[in-house]
Amino acid sequence: MPRGRYSLHDPHDHTPLAEEHFHCAPGPSGWRYVSQLTTPAGDHAGSVDLALDELGRPIRLELHAAAWQVRGAALDGVTWVRTDPTGTYATEGNVRAHAFTGTSPAFLVATARLLRLTPSSSATRVRLVAFTDPVLAPRSVDQSWALRKSEAHATDNGPLTVDEYQVTALDTGEQHTVHIAGDVVLSAPGIELEDLESPPSVFP
Repeated sequence: MPRGRYSLHDPHDHTPLAEEHFHCAPGPSGWRYVSQLTTPAGDHAGSVDLALDELGRPIRLELHAAAWQVRGAALDGVTWVRTDPTGTYATEGNVRAHAFTGTSPAFLVATARLLRLTPSSSATRVRLVAFTDPVLAPRSVDQSWALRKSEAHATDNGPLTVDEYQVTALDTGEQHTVHIAGDVVLSAPGIELEDLESPPSVFP
């Protein structure tokens, strides 16, 4: 079970945004990721709880940020309920999309798991519902994912396979690179892996 810490920062000006303390593991039904976020000052800033089925679809998502809450799942596309800080109002949404995304590295692993790309695959288009901080406002985004290369690196615990993805935002054409090993993001825009207590899990 990988356990560790990511630092999250603004990808444009590198302003520190949060630290995300996480643990994750594959299980009999798929994969689960749980994390707690803290501000640069050390205050609690939110949490992520994401469970995928064996095909990589989100069977349960629970996000908390700034007293806002989102619960969602893959249902007729993706469906979610967003609750305001007072708990007075709850709004439901549904979009014909493949999965969810957001600032957490968990969503990058989840999208890669959903697409199951190989280096010979052509770029694959995917529609995601992004929940943007700090109020978890939903918006649909279209991306293209391509697996550029998959390389094995020698480590003390045996070979570690690192996948390099090129992700393109289809609305702007902006491209960035994401490096993932198993169920851990090694690097991506706005994300740095600061600490990892055990090796990444290898998906079957």
